[in-house]
Amino acid sequence: MRVLIIEDDVKTAQAIKRGLTREGFHSSVARTGEDGFFLLNTERFDLLVLDWMLPGRDGIEILSTIRAQGMTAPVLLLTARDAVEDRVLGLEAGADDYLVKPFAFAELVARLRALLRRKAAEEPLRRQVADLTVDLAHRRVWRGADEISLTPREFDLLAYLLQHDGQTVTRPMLARDVWRETNRTTPLDNVIDVHFAHLRKKLDGGRTTKLLHTVRGLGLVLRVDHQE
Repeated sequence: MRVLIIEDDVKTAQAIKRGLTREGFHSSVARTGEDGFFLLNTERFDLLVLDWMLPGRDGIEILSTIRAQGMTAPVLLLTARDAVEDRVLGLEAGADDYLVKPFAFAELVARLRALLRRKAAEEPLRRQVADLTVDLAHRRVWRGADEISLTPREFDLLAYLLQHDGQTVTRPMLARDVWRETNRTTPLDNVIDVHFAHLRKKLDGGRTTKLLHTVRGLGLVLRVDHQE
């Protein structure tokens, strides 16, 4: 589970990062609003711990922008501002929860886990794009009435592309989040491309509507395209 911590206070940021690591989270830290916004647009995170007062872009500006972009990752907003109108402003900007400084680390973890449970409960277990149907609970796939047999890795790759429907995902993202291999001395690009080619043949072979595409120089994407 990947968490981005955007917090300009070094001690606070490092304390949160160390604590989340002990709890099994993989955390990254940004100390300015600009750095945090850049990471949000270049990497995938499951949770965001966001300080309100930041140098550069502040937390409210970041929140409003990422929500306008369609980003749905849960956001826990940290702030010393505890007036009712401040809480309302943060929630209306797109925060999922609100924690006033100073706070107990145990409460922060409990709130993050609650946000993850809420998100999991809201996510549909069956997704559809064009005539592609994916049953995430039972790991089954159909195009139209035809069920398609996938290997476990092919299904994981498809599920990840489906999670980012319409968005280009990079090979480093897939190596990290699907293959979960970040310490290799050589890239996984060839391995990823072979699995993608097999998946593409199974899903798109002989069909007019193409769903899996390579974006030259960028990565891979799942989107509806009636012309190859």
